[in-house]
Amino acid sequence: MIPLLCVFPFCGFLHFGSVGVVRPTLTVLPPSKEEEKQNSATVVCLASGGFPPNWKLGWKVGASSTSSGVSNSLEVLGTNGHYSWSSTLSLSADQWRKAGSVTCEASLSGQSTVTHPDRCSE
Repeated sequence: MIPLLCVFPFCGFLHFGSVGVVRPTLTVLPPSKEEEKQNSATVVCLASGGFPPNWKLGWKVGASSTSSGVSNSLEVLGTNGHYSWSSTLSLSADQWRKAGSVTCEASLSGQSTVTHPDRCSE
């Protein structure tokens, strides 16, 4: 795939050469204490530096995968030809406290899954 680079009024193709699969780096941001006081918990997973653009982000709460309360961004192409994404998981503060672990996963067909576990609230 050759990404289209379009900067008005000039459009063209930007070719990054033959880049292989690059596993993204995952960073998990836990909910704030202030948010927990409002009985909610938003956990954010930032994935950066991956290639190709079709890595999918997902969540496990405890040992179970979940799609409830999940919102995923579109990929963003960086100047280095690699992509970044984010995923947000919305839980109640009680679910967050009882989860035991919350894990962000990045998966790509034919590749091993990249994971970043987070800890339950302190």
